[in-house]
Amino acid sequence: MALSKDRGITMNDGNKIPILGFGTYTPDTVPKSKCEEATKIAIEFGFRLIDSAYVYQTEEHVGRAVRAKIADGTIKREDIFYTGKLWSTFHRPELVRKSVEESLKKLQFDYMDLFLMHNPYSMKPGPDFYPLTEDKKLIIDNVDLRQTWEAMEACKDAGLVRSIGVSNFTRKQLELILNKPGLKYKPVINQVECHPYRNQSKLLAFCKSNDIILEGYCVLGSQRDPKWLNPEAPPLLEVPLLVSIAKKYNKSPALVAIRYQLQRGLVVIVKADTREQIEEDIQAFTFQLSEEDMKSIDGLHKNMSYLKWDVYADHPQYYPPDVE
Repeated sequence: MALSKDRGITMNDGNKIPILGFGTYTPDTVPKSKCEEATKIAIEFGFRLIDSAYVYQTEEHVGRAVRAKIADGTIKREDIFYTGKLWSTFHRPELVRKSVEESLKKLQFDYMDLFLMHNPYSMKPGPDFYPLTEDKKLIIDNVDLRQTWEAMEACKDAGLVRSIGVSNFTRKQLELILNKPGLKYKPVINQVECHPYRNQSKLLAFCKSNDIILEGYCVLGSQRDPKWLNPEAPPLLEVPLLVSIAKKYNKSPALVAIRYQLQRGLVVIVKADTREQIEEDIQAFTFQLSEEDMKSIDGLHKNMSYLKWDVYADHPQYYPPDVE
């Protein structure tokens, strides 16, 4: 997994991924069209990894943004590394390819560069993203994730996706895939919540030992979206240590949080809403944190999540992801 001159890492299947990416999750309170404009701006400032998902409902907007920047000569399709995700209601093997094809149709792409299993739990197939019982409990589907993985492998063989990986998987859940008899392709990526309060050090070490790249989201804490936010989680970018280190380097706490993860060897997904935030985030390559500062930030870890994982409260067999 050597870093190339163009800020990319070669994954275990030989394909290369940029180490800093732009996330396209958009809260329900924000018009999805905002995502299209933000994605265009991100591409203009140099972002080449674009991260989305079926459940975000932004695929059409992301596709339009990428095609617009191709049309104006800013990029070619092969310059963009697009990540999509398999939602939990499509885990049954016979539904996996259908999900990929639906996403490609919305994007108007011929292929995805990376396709991730979004979560390690399955939900009842159907039109609802979150199928609920009458008493508002999620309806879990009993699917062997190894069979889901085989269907994802088939999508790679068919050329619909170029690389495959997982998201929100624990070590045990990764081992389920890695130890599968007849495994054809092992995951190239495990995308998880990762920030100084939840630094995933044990999971990072396990992934490195298996030539799997850890990819971090929520690296700045959270967008403070009440739908997902853990109300007990304090704003990460106001932590005195990060503020102090930021002043030392004449950078923002956000840039320090991003740089921290890059130096640990993660691929980092950032979410920004304004041109100013997007322009700032790409500056993460302009400085380097000292070993002392890296260790100080390590000390903030308290295994705290910024997200509410309601599914685990209702179904404890799917324990919260990446608990160390």
